[in-house]
Amino acid sequence: MSKQLLVTIFIILFSLNFLQAKDIAYIVSDIRIPFWDIMSRGIVDAAKKRGHEVKVYSADNDRKKELENTLKAIKDGVEGIIISPTSSLASVTILKLAKEANIPVVISDIGSDRGEYVSYISSDNRDGAYKIGKVLAKEMTERGFEDGSVGIVAIPQKRLNGQLRTAGFMQALDEAGIKGAGIKQQVDFSYEETYEFSKEFIENHKDLRAIWLQGSDRYKGALDAIDDAGKSGEILLICFDAEPIFLELIPEGVLVGAAMQQPYLMGEKALITLEAHLKNQEVEKNIELEILAISEDNIEEKLPVIKRNVLGITE
Repeated sequence: MSKQLLVTIFIILFSLNFLQAKDIAYIVSDIRIPFWDIMSRGIVDAAKKRGHEVKVYSADNDRKKELENTLKAIKDGVEGIIISPTSSLASVTILKLAKEANIPVVISDIGSDRGEYVSYISSDNRDGAYKIGKVLAKEMTERGFEDGSVGIVAIPQKRLNGQLRTAGFMQALDEAGIKGAGIKQQVDFSYEETYEFSKEFIENHKDLRAIWLQGSDRYKGALDAIDDAGKSGEILLICFDAEPIFLELIPEGVLVGAAMQQPYLMGEKALITLEAHLKNQEVEKNIELEILAISEDNIEEKLPVIKRNVLGITE
C-alpha cells in the first residue's frame, strides 16, 4: 500500500470522526407523546439548517431506558446533548454523566433538581396555567357553575413543570372562589388511565363541574368519561398543550380552551442555544417562553402562531 494511499485513508477516517463529533443527541422521555415529537422536529429542523445531525433517543417513559440512552449517546461521541427528561430528578443523573464526559447539555422543558447545564429552555408554566385557570373560571361563572368543583388529572408532581402548573391553576381558582376536587397524577399517560381518573372524579364529586387535564393527547379519555356519565355540557373540559383537532374542538365548544406551550419553538431555541455555546458564544442561562391561553375568543387571531410554534406545521 502506497504512502499516498495511507495518507488519503487517514484523512477520510479523520473526517468521518470529525463529522460524528458534530452529532447532537436529543434524549427525550417519550417521543410517542405528540408534545415531545413536535419538540423533536423543532430540534431536528433547526439542526439541518445549521449542518448538524441529531440522534433522537426516546426512553418511552422508562427511567432505565433513559439511563441506557444517555450512556449510548455519550459512547456515540456526540458533541452536545439536549434533554427532556422523564423527571426533574432523572435529569440530575443525566447531567452528572454528561459532565463526566465533558459534554454540554441544554435542558428543554421539565427542568432539573440540581446539576450543571448550559441553558434551560422552559415555558412559563405557572403563568400559563394561571391564565387558562382564569379562562375556565370565567366560563364557569358565565354558566352559573361557580359553586361547583374542578378535578385535576395531572402530570407527575415530582416534575417541576407539574408543580408550577398546579400552583398557577389553583391560584386562578382561589381568586374566583372555585373549589378544587383533588388531583390524580398520571403514571402511564394512557387513554384508560385518563378515563378512569375522570370517571372517579365524576362518581366521587357530585358537584364536579370541570376537569382540567394537564396534558393534551389523552383528552378523549376525559371526554368519553364525561359523555358516558351523561354529563356532556354539565362538566367542562380544559387542557394543557394542544392537538391538531383542538383547532376544531375549541371553536365548537367541546373544549373550553387549552394552555398551549410552543414545543416547536422550544426545540429550535434549544438547538440554537446549544450551537451558540459550542461556538464559545455567551448564552442565557434561563430562557422562558410564553404559554398561549387559547379559547374560542382568540383562537382565530392566534392561528398562525399555533400552527407553527405549537403544532409544528411548517408548510
